[in-house]
Amino acid sequence: MQKKYEDFGIVLDFLPHGSPSDPRPIHLREPVAQVLGENFFTLLEVVPAKDVTLHSQEKISLGKETRDKVERIRQRIGYEDLTATAKNELPHAIGKAIEENENRFVEFFNKAGPLTTRLHQLELLPGVGKKLMWVILQEREKGPFKSLADIGERVKGLDAKGSLIKRILLEIQGKDVYFLFARPMRRAGE
Repeated sequence: MQKKYEDFGIVLDFLPHGSPSDPRPIHLREPVAQVLGENFFTLLEVVPAKDVTLHSQEKISLGKETRDKVERIRQRIGYEDLTATAKNELPHAIGKAIEENENRFVEFFNKAGPLTTRLHQLELLPGVGKKLMWVILQEREKGPFKSLADIGERVKGLDAKGSLIKRILLEIQGKDVYFLFARPMRRAGE
């Protein structure tokens, strides 16, 4: 199976004096940035190129051949490793990633199916229960959704973008069994 890598990321926090969790003395630490991957919502710690200052919510290239502001990707990190600033910026960065790839998420609403005989993928979105799920299914039978705004107009009581942000945040935090959008963290022993 081919490994999937992030091509672009959104900067959550830039730490010019290195990560606070780094046990080395401060004069030996290198600057790092905490980044959210745009495709798989992977949390990464990256080392910026020499004399580069990254800014919050800045979109950067993470591809091996296209890196201009990033020297290397240091490691994958978990939600608990994020700084307080990065945790505050995370919902905004997720929203930005959703806007950049809106067609992918509209396609989810158009193609989502059942997970089990009693649970549908749409029900995993916060704020969507059985009744709202049936309304979404009836509306998509009339015709496929064109955009997130179209979903909001046709399905009353649903904030599609807000629900997606909350769902992706739950997946990043590892608080659910099902992963629809984010790449799950490996657990110990896997």
